[in-house]
Amino acid sequence: MTDLDQFLDEKLPDDHRSGVIAVAGRPNVGKSTLINRILGQKIAIVSPKPQTTRRQQLGIYTTENAQILFTDTPGLHKPQHKLGEYMVAVAEEALRDADVILWVLDVSVEPTDADRYIAETLKQVGGQTPLVLALNKADLGTDAQRAAHQAAYATLIPHESALLLSAVNGDGLDELLNDLVARLPLGPRYYPADQVSEVNMRFIAAETIREKIILNTDQEIPYSVAVEITEYKERSENMTYINAVIYVERDSQKGIIIGKSGEMIKRLGSEARAELAPMLGTQVYLDLHVKVLKNWRADEDLMRRLGYRMPKPDRE
Repeated sequence: MTDLDQFLDEKLPDDHRSGVIAVAGRPNVGKSTLINRILGQKIAIVSPKPQTTRRQQLGIYTTENAQILFTDTPGLHKPQHKLGEYMVAVAEEALRDADVILWVLDVSVEPTDADRYIAETLKQVGGQTPLVLALNKADLGTDAQRAAHQAAYATLIPHESALLLSAVNGDGLDELLNDLVARLPLGPRYYPADQVSEVNMRFIAAETIREKIILNTDQEIPYSVAVEITEYKERSENMTYINAVIYVERDSQKGIIIGKSGEMIKRLGSEARAELAPMLGTQVYLDLHVKVLKNWRADEDLMRRLGYRMPKPDRE
């Protein structure tokens, strides 16, 4: 019997639940950290900077009685260019298709204008989809501050439940997961129990490199960068070869990525290799190149070339 046959023949409880949960939230509230914590491994890059998540990413969480498909959506914001329009369209499509919407909020601070903007967007796009508020960073601040902020968030939008948690230390995660599972419809497993993501290692490698760029640069650089894996090859049992092109929009940005005497690109390669090698179980030879692709974020043809394809509009 093949693994696929075993998966198809697997006996599940009669009350088994499954469905899609779209995860929304502004930058730096711990959205990707929460998903990585639930899954027990890193599938989404983490950064305090806006627009880190560009594509919808699927995280698969499986228990004996349920399978949750978490979609880590790009942040909802007012777009300034074609890439921003793409990201908002991807996020809104995920919200429309979800069985439950999980809005991650930072309970250690008061609601911001960005939170209020997201609330209005969720009212328009979310429709009748159940909404759960995940009040993250409950390990920060005082009890009085948390209570005041929780009350302020509760007034932004009608919701099914609001739960305090900490994605960093895991407090409140069991309660959150139980709440989410209870809101999912009865259904089968869509993926094998040991699968945690649908993305392949080429995608993970590209995102890992982009994460290191985001964390090591500032100003406009993190938002102007795209990474394309042009070659990915297992050269032996102990060596994986990865060739990657880092695209920027201007010559000045190329100089920053390379750095003085190549110091920056060496640092990026070293940090990316250190993270990828344990995932792959091999040494990693990472060959990085930097090219200028002028104003790619404003050109839909160039965006499609780099894998950013606009979702098809809903049919009436």
